[in-house]
Amino acid sequence: MVVVGDTLLDRDVDGSVERLCPDAPVPVLAEGSVTERAGGAGLAATLAAADGHEVALVTALSDDPAGALLAGLLHAAGVEVHALPLAGATVEKTRLRSDGRTLLRLDRGGGDPSGDPGAATLSTLADADAVLVSDYGQGIARHPALRQALSRFGGPVVWDPHPRGPAAVPGVRLVTPNEDELVTLAGAPGPGVRLAVTARAAHALRERWRVAAVAVTLGSDGALLCHAGPAPLVVATPHGAPPGADTCGAGDRFAAAATAALAAGALVSEAVQEAVARATAYVAAGRPSRTSASGTTVADVVGPVRAAGGTVVATGGCFDLLHTGHLATLRAARALGDCLVVCLNSDRSVRERKGPDRPVTPQADRARLLAALDCVDAVAVFDEPTPEAVLSWLRPDIWVKGGDYSESDLPEADLVRRWGGQTVIVPYLPGRSTTATIARLS
Repeated sequence: MVVVGDTLLDRDVDGSVERLCPDAPVPVLAEGSVTERAGGAGLAATLAAADGHEVALVTALSDDPAGALLAGLLHAAGVEVHALPLAGATVEKTRLRSDGRTLLRLDRGGGDPSGDPGAATLSTLADADAVLVSDYGQGIARHPALRQALSRFGGPVVWDPHPRGPAAVPGVRLVTPNEDELVTLAGAPGPGVRLAVTARAAHALRERWRVAAVAVTLGSDGALLCHAGPAPLVVATPHGAPPGADTCGAGDRFAAAATAALAAGALVSEAVQEAVARATAYVAAGRPSRTSASGTTVADVVGPVRAAGGTVVATGGCFDLLHTGHLATLRAARALGDCLVVCLNSDRSVRERKGPDRPVTPQADRARLLAALDCVDAVAVFDEPTPEAVLSWLRPDIWVKGGDYSESDLPEADLVRRWGGQTVIVPYLPGRSTTATIARLS
């Protein structure tokens, strides 16, 4: 899959508010944790890579610290980056949050892409199984050379539009606006029942842009698909989003899932059904690397501990077949501080480390089992080969490993020292291991 679009640096500053500023009636946020991740088209590419797809991202990045950080995050997520120069600063969006609610968003940066894509980029685009255009209004979707390449592309193209962006190139297989974007792009369609009004606007956009189909995302109500058929298709969500759920990124999850389904040969209607299911699960579970299996965010656990001056402990691993050796390590780790966050290797990360037959237990079940233990306060799933990215935003006071290690065997020990943290080893029960258990069963 190739994703073409504008990449942003998303930053969440989570903390707690206990007082107002003395010189103005505004809340004072005590910082608990900082999360940095690829946003915009970068998020769509990261989500697709996490699903196990080969993903290339065609974007524009500035030669500044935010651009370098984005390139590193995308590389760690397994995304092949084709970056045009950006004439301006990399776009950063920082959200200040307390108790899961956004207090303020600070935006900085912006500029137009400059230069032309090279032969390697255009070849990658031409050879794709499917293309997702993730337009965030920063200019990549307007680039003449890229639009020309997209108009010649023979496979399925999904276009996730932006109100400030251009029209899709003619012949696109699927356009995926939300309701607000649809009104801006197609104009107010007049009074009437919600679905009828939405369908009229979607058909107007489909005909104006000369695309095959428009799928309008309806939040917790699913999506409405309008194509050349006599009646639109309504795809309801398996279950609505929980109250107060963070829907940021759900549109990227929807568009990436629809693109992957079309690449695999699905009909547009089948692709939209898959996309609704994926987006619903994404919102219900919370964003990657920030939510425990019980639905409690890592920030909900870590923030109050830090605000009270407590000690945050973290440990990590695959935890494929949970056994007493794991339990001994987890209990020993929890005893060292005031909360324990388990950094859990995703299924893809386990496969890369252990081989194609692992894990035996999928990551959702592994996370749920760990979260059910009384010694575990939260679980953060990470997709990279090492836990360094998740450690960088979690910044634990103590990083614990169980087994026969020396500190020199742990490359993350140097990282933990940067913020004054300490890496420790706890004893591992002899004779207990997932590999040995699997060997006895085979």
